[in-house]
Amino acid sequence: MVIETIQAYPRTSILAIAALVSLFISIINYFVLDKEKMKASRARQKELSRGMKENKENPAKVMEMQKELMSHTMEQMKHSFKPMIITMIPILVAFWWIKGVFAETTLSGSWFWWYLIGAIAFSLIFRKLFKLP
Repeated sequence: MVIETIQAYPRTSILAIAALVSLFISIINYFVLDKEKMKASRARQKELSRGMKENKENPAKVMEMQKELMSHTMEQMKHSFKPMIITMIPILVAFWWIKGVFAETTLSGSWFWWYLIGAIAFSLIFRKLFKLP
C-alpha cells in the first residue's frame, strides 16, 4: 500500500522522504551537538580570520593565529563527527530502500537529484528552526 502510493507520486514522495531524513538528522544534531561550544568556536574563528587579515605584514603573528584557527577547526570537526556516526547507518539503509522503490518509477534515473535538492532545502529550514550552527 505505502510502496504503491510512493510509486504513484514519485516527486512528492522523494521530497517527503528528504524532509523526513533531514528532520531526523536535525533532531540528532540538536540533541548531540554542544551548540554553545560550537558558536563560541565559530566566533573565535571569525575573530582570528579578521586578525590574520589585519596582520598580513607580520608572518609570525599570522602563523600563530593560523595554528589557533586550525585547532578550532579540528574541534568543530570532532563535534560534528559524533552526529554523523549516529545517522550514517540509518541513512545508508534509507538510500538502499529508496533506490529499490524508485527504480520502477519515472524518477528511476534522477531520484538522487530530487532527493539532494529537497534535502538541502529542508536541512536549511530545519537548521533555522532548531537554531543549529
